[in-house]
Amino acid sequence: MTEDVPPALHPPVSLALAKAVDSVPAEAALPGGSRYEPKWDGYRACALIGAGAGAVSLYSRQGKELSKYFPELLEALAGQVPPGCVLDGEAVVWAGDRLDFDALQRRLVASKAGLPALVREQPASFVAFDLLAVAGHDIRDMPLEQRRELLEQLAADWVPPLNLTPITQDRAQALTWFEELHHAGLEGLVVKGAGQSYQGGVRQWIKVKRRQSLDVVCGAVIGPISRPQYVVAGLPIEGRLRIVGRSTLLPAEASRGLAAFLRPPQGPHPWPEVITETTLNRFGKDKGPVALTLVEPLVVEVSADVAWTGNAFRHSFRHLRPRPELLPGEVQLPNR
Repeated sequence: MTEDVPPALHPPVSLALAKAVDSVPAEAALPGGSRYEPKWDGYRACALIGAGAGAVSLYSRQGKELSKYFPELLEALAGQVPPGCVLDGEAVVWAGDRLDFDALQRRLVASKAGLPALVREQPASFVAFDLLAVAGHDIRDMPLEQRRELLEQLAADWVPPLNLTPITQDRAQALTWFEELHHAGLEGLVVKGAGQSYQGGVRQWIKVKRRQSLDVVCGAVIGPISRPQYVVAGLPIEGRLRIVGRSTLLPAEASRGLAAFLRPPQGPHPWPEVITETTLNRFGKDKGPVALTLVEPLVVEVSADVAWTGNAFRHSFRHLRPRPELLPGEVQLPNR
C-alpha cells in the first residue's frame, strides 16, 4: 500500500520560523546543542509528495502554492522522493557559482508561454533542510537530530536539482561558512537545537544574517525633518540617484542626531514627494502612498544585510551615523 501525506500536514503547512540575532550563538545555546546550517537566499518551500499522479506540490511559507512555477522540481521530487514525505526547504536558482534571487522572482511573474524558457535557461534547485513526514507518518514531534538522520537516509541517492543542506555542530566551521559563503550569495546562518521538535509558526530557530557597513545617500526621510522616523536611502544607478530602501525605525537619540544635519532641498530634487510603498518594499502587502520629507542629499552610514533584489535592499537597513564630511556625489554602488 502506498503511503500518502498525513492529514495533519495537508497544505498549507505551518512552518517553523527563526528569530534574528546579531551574533552566532554558542554550541550549547540551544536544546540538545546548536546545529548550524547555511541560510539560503531563495523561496522557502514546503514540498508535499503524495500518492498517485500529480500528487506532488510546493507551498510557500505564506501558504501560496508554488507548484506551477517550478515544474522541474515537481518532476524531481516525484521521481526521487517516495510518497508520504513532507520536506521543508528552499527553492533557489544558481547563476554560475552564485545564487540569483532575481531569476527566482521572474518565475512568479512569467507568462505561461514564457515559463518554459526560464526553466530551460535558469533551472531551479530544491535544498532540503528538514523532514516533517516520512512513509505517511508525521514526525514533527521527533527531535531535530532524529529527523536529520532520516532526512540523510532519504537523500542518500538524490541527484540535482534535489540537494541536502550541509549542517555542522562545530561553531568554528559555521563561522567559516559565515565568512566565506556570502560570496555565493548565501545570507548567513540558521541555528537550530538538536533536541528541538518541529514547531510550526514558532520562532524556535535563530538566524544570523551577514551584514556590511556602507555609505548611502539620505535623500528623504519619513516624518518631520526635525524628528525623522525613517531614512530613505538612494544610490547612484545609471547616472541618477535612485531610491534603494529605507531604514528601520530610528530610535529617539538617532533621530535627534540625524535631524541636526538635515536641511530642506537647496534646488530641484530627483525624487517626488509621494511614492508607493512598493518602491520601498516590493514584497510588502501595503500598496498605498508614502509621503516623503525631501532633504538636501546627505551621506549616511548604514548597516545592511547582503540580500539585494535588482538594485535595492531587500530588507530594511539600520542607520548608523551621518557622514557630513563626505560628498553625496562620491558615493558608489556597492559590490554585491
